[in-house]
Amino acid sequence: MASINNIERIRQRLAEGQICIGSGVTFSDPSVSELIAEAGYDFSWIDGEHGPFDLNCLLQHVTAACGTDMAPFVRVRQNEVNEIKPVLDLAPAGIIVPQVQSARAAENVVRACRYPPHGVRGFGPRRGTRFGAIPMAEYLQQAETDPMLVIQIEHIDAVNQIDEIVAVDGIDIICLGPNDLSGSMGKLGQIDDPEVAAAIDAVADAVRANDRVLGVSTFYSPETYARWMERGVRWISLNVDYANLFNASREVVEAARRTNV
Repeated sequence: MASINNIERIRQRLAEGQICIGSGVTFSDPSVSELIAEAGYDFSWIDGEHGPFDLNCLLQHVTAACGTDMAPFVRVRQNEVNEIKPVLDLAPAGIIVPQVQSARAAENVVRACRYPPHGVRGFGPRRGTRFGAIPMAEYLQQAETDPMLVIQIEHIDAVNQIDEIVAVDGIDIICLGPNDLSGSMGKLGQIDDPEVAAAIDAVADAVRANDRVLGVSTFYSPETYARWMERGVRWISLNVDYANLFNASREVVEAARRTNV
C-alpha cells in the first residue's frame, strides 16, 4: 500500500541522487498546497514556526497533498516533545525542527518523533494508520522510520558542533537556515559575507563527509541555486507562497503599465 503522504517519493529521489525541490507555505488556504503540488514541486514546507497556523489548518495542508505526487513537510515551532507530538499525528511526510544547536538537541528530536523503546512519542495515531486500514504491527514498523526528520542548522553554535550533530543516528536531512545563521553572527541577511559563507561551507563539508543529506531553505535565483548545488544540497525549499504571488503580481502590473506609456 502506498503511503498517505508520498514519503517514498522523496526517499526514492534521494536514493537515486536526484534533487528534491520544495516551496514554502504560509497562507492558511489549503488550496495553496494543492497549487504547488500541481506546479510540480516534490515537497511542501508548511511553516508552522512562522505561519499563522493552528493544528487544524496544518492538517488541511497535509491532507491537501493526498492524491498528488507531493510530500508535505511541516516545520514545528520548537524542539519540544509536546509541540511535536500532535503534528506527528497529522501524518506528514516529514517534520522540520528549527534551531537545533547541539548533538543532544538532535537526539531529542529523534526521541520526540519515535515510539518507545526508541523514543518517547505518545501513542495516539489516527491518520497514520489510515484510520484503521493499516494493521497495527505494520504501522508500528513504518513508524520506526516515518516521518522523515529534518533538523535546521541556523546558529553559529550549531556550526561549531556540526561534527557531533551529523553523527546523530535517525536524522534524515540536515538543513541550513542561512538567514538565521547569519543573524547569529551579527550579519543578518548577509549570507554571502565571507565569514557566513565559511560557516555554511563548514556545515556542507561535514554533511557530505558523513554521507548525509544536505538541505536548505532559501529564495531562488539562478546564481544562488547554482551555488547551493555546488555545496551538495539535495533537498531544497525555494521561495514561499507570498513571495511568488507578490513577484508575479508586480511583474504583471509593471508590464501592463509599461505598455500604456
